[in-house]
Amino acid sequence: MNKKTAYLLLYCILIFAFTLRLFGLNWDNGTHLHPDERAIVLSVIGLHLPRSFSEFLTPESPWNTHFFAYGNFPFYLLRIVGTLAGTIEPRLADYDGIELVGRFLSALFDVGTVCLLFFLGKKIRNVRVGLIASSFYSLSVLPIQLSHFYAVDTPLTFLITLLLILLLSFYEKQSVKKAIAIGAVFAFSLATKVSALVLVTAIGFALSIDFFLVFLKRPHKIETWTHHFPRFLRRLMSEGIIILVTTIVLYIVLSPYTFLDFSKFQQQTLEQSRMMRDAFTFPYTLQYVGKIPYFYEFKNIALYGLGPLLAVLCFSGLIVFLWQTVRKRTHTDFAKHVILIVFFLSYVGVVGSFAVGFMRYMLPVYPMLCLFGAILTELLFVTLYKKNAFVSIALFFLLSTGLLVWPLSFMHIYTTKHTRISASEWIHANIPPGDTIAVEHWDDALPLSGIEQYNVLTYPLYEPDSPEKWTQMQGFLDETDYIILSSNRLYVPLQKLTDCGKLPHLRCYTKTAFYYQSLFNGSLGFKKVAEFTSYPRLEIGPPTGGLKLEIHDDAADESFTVYDHPKVLIFKKQPSV
Repeated sequence: MNKKTAYLLLYCILIFAFTLRLFGLNWDNGTHLHPDERAIVLSVIGLHLPRSFSEFLTPESPWNTHFFAYGNFPFYLLRIVGTLAGTIEPRLADYDGIELVGRFLSALFDVGTVCLLFFLGKKIRNVRVGLIASSFYSLSVLPIQLSHFYAVDTPLTFLITLLLILLLSFYEKQSVKKAIAIGAVFAFSLATKVSALVLVTAIGFALSIDFFLVFLKRPHKIETWTHHFPRFLRRLMSEGIIILVTTIVLYIVLSPYTFLDFSKFQQQTLEQSRMMRDAFTFPYTLQYVGKIPYFYEFKNIALYGLGPLLAVLCFSGLIVFLWQTVRKRTHTDFAKHVILIVFFLSYVGVVGSFAVGFMRYMLPVYPMLCLFGAILTELLFVTLYKKNAFVSIALFFLLSTGLLVWPLSFMHIYTTKHTRISASEWIHANIPPGDTIAVEHWDDALPLSGIEQYNVLTYPLYEPDSPEKWTQMQGFLDETDYIILSSNRLYVPLQKLTDCGKLPHLRCYTKTAFYYQSLFNGSLGFKKVAEFTSYPRLEIGPPTGGLKLEIHDDAADESFTVYDHPKVLIFKKQPSV
């Protein structure tokens, strides 16, 4: 394949990827239904430059995000770009529009990852692999979904992929410029999310792998390590220190309040660290109690994040990539493979061991999985093409069609009205003002607007199953006319936490589980009168008689459905018999 054709195909892939990521960008019609995005936006709109340098150096500075669950770089980026966009359309700099700027940036970062993956595939293998890898990632559902939110995951994945390319280039030929570039990108990664610390392993291997390869080849010859160790040490003392200093200096610039407001940074970081170890830390992480490490992550990647067909290719490709690494004859090819494998295994090893398993945590390994899948696909089709070109081409188009099913099905949710908006309209049309409606704490209350027309009770169902809780709940139930569940956030995990012999004190919800069972089967005295769903769906052919595929993803990780297509249930109290 010549260079012109390759770049033309890449351009088409990028346009396609950008289209999928921009389509339905205002999926919630400005109602801010993603809680993490909402928290970022609320912090960002309060940011402005301090009046003096001395004010900048205080924790009370207006440039301090006071939010350290994520790095500060995404906040500052949105503030700067939002301000520039506000000169064209004022609302794009304010709460009612800046999230659209953020979502555009998120899509832009993810398309950037699609592009970088082409160059990574080209560097590790050839142009064909680069194009296939880019295509696979452009079709991956989780990247498409996360591009519709402004959080830290898509910029982090972009920066990590860029850093891996730089590490491979640095290994091929070391230079001060490349070391500075690595340090700079690493600093941006850390200033986006602290989990980028895992990259230290890949950076360390890029600096030291030549020495270890020589040592492993002839471990019993003393001249092996005595001859090469000084060169290895010089590299650490030159390029290694340059990377370290660049990282520290730039990180201070990008996240100054990590140090200037260290007490709050430490408090929030410890809070996040505790959450990673204990799923009982926050109510919204109770869904992960009993999570099987790694299996949970890979299950969600396979069934939802990539889709079954692409997942088979990618995970099979990982096995092939590992096998090829073992059989590599040259130091250079082996070392480049090892750098990627070290990152992949260390990232999966660390993040997969967390007590919580939000699907977005695994986004940085999606490009690697797509690369592995591309290597396998290219190997299979090149081998088959040599035997039978027609069969090879036919199977390639068949595979391409099959891979489109899951992403195109998922895009259906952006062609319909958000379920919470539809439910809010139903509430206003069917529930008289002044009636008493019940909502659940730690979830978005419905209706989204005009809720002040109703008497609102908030059910404290995450609270421990104490007698006081159920005395209060009984009083609430007596007053309630309608119960509104705006997602499965509470009722799915709380119905599972019933084995009091194995659960911590005050974390057993037998009475709460019985409440939900009674609500759903009607014995509580409430009847379901409305349900709003928006499942991934694909329709081919005429409205009647055509092929219809609907994917019920209720079993997916909660974070996959709860933001852009949650199931909403409304129950009405029935008259006493």
